[in-house]
Amino acid sequence: MYRSFRSGDEIGIIELWNKVLNRDPINASRFRKQVLLDANFDPNGLIVAVQEERIVGAILAITRKLPMEGTNLESDTGWITFFMVEAGYERKGIGHKLVERACQYIKDQGAEKVFFSSYAPNYFLPGIDEERYSSGYAFLRKEKFKRVYSPVAMHRVLTNYEYPLNVLELKKQREQEGYSFGRVQDGDLYALIQFANIHFNPDWGRAIREGILQGMDPSQILVAKKHNNIVGFALYGGYEGIRERFGPFGVDENEQGKGLGKILLHETLQAMREQTILGAWFLWTSETSAAGHLYLKNGFQTFRKFHVMVKELTNGQQE
Repeated sequence: MYRSFRSGDEIGIIELWNKVLNRDPINASRFRKQVLLDANFDPNGLIVAVQEERIVGAILAITRKLPMEGTNLESDTGWITFFMVEAGYERKGIGHKLVERACQYIKDQGAEKVFFSSYAPNYFLPGIDEERYSSGYAFLRKEKFKRVYSPVAMHRVLTNYEYPLNVLELKKQREQEGYSFGRVQDGDLYALIQFANIHFNPDWGRAIREGILQGMDPSQILVAKKHNNIVGFALYGGYEGIRERFGPFGVDENEQGKGLGKILLHETLQAMREQTILGAWFLWTSETSAAGHLYLKNGFQTFRKFHVMVKELTNGQQE
């Protein structure tokens, strides 16, 4: 039997999750925050497969009810953020039925395409990890999802971290040119959030605002200024209160090429080390981007790769 979410299903879904997606286990608190309390959550979009009153499959489909910014609901787009089928019930058509129902739910909301799983703000992973979940990747391909791009996750050990002397010299040079680097001040927060929204994306501004509202110390945010105007920022501990999680991080494109990103990166790593944090990691960048090259040149290593996938929903049919 297939049906939408009911109270109490969260217990069975979490239990199933930790069996099937065991490389990325979850607990009740995280499920509550990222699914049940998501402003875009609709119980009709969380579909479960039930066998003898036991949940053996589940999928979450999302469309926007609350815009990330302004009034844009991205009405042509939907997302699937997780799917799973118990091992003993695979290859029985359950996964196909779950995807079919999830896509129909998304299509009924007016969307024309569905992504796995680049949904902000409450994604679990940027996309499907082919190495860890090869059968899941093959299943999405079978369901006619196509790869859009492949972001990576990176990590840097901080146990022996030392602020590079050449970066200190670069920082002094930029300070002589009118730049400054330091922890954000309360009076900067409005400008910082607007900077993140305008120069990058609204999810970054949201991460700053919500991180502070949820208890992140503003001293965990480092900013670069030019004549008192913010031109770059970096932070840690902003997502889910995880101290080791680095980012978001960015520099005004008109100020790139001056090493400001390198300075901000090391200012943040130094601040993390001062808090006895032994490693820094993040989930999402492109290895071939300017940021990706910066990370790799400064001690970060790729430890996971994901594929963002998309499926078109057109002509009254799922394709």
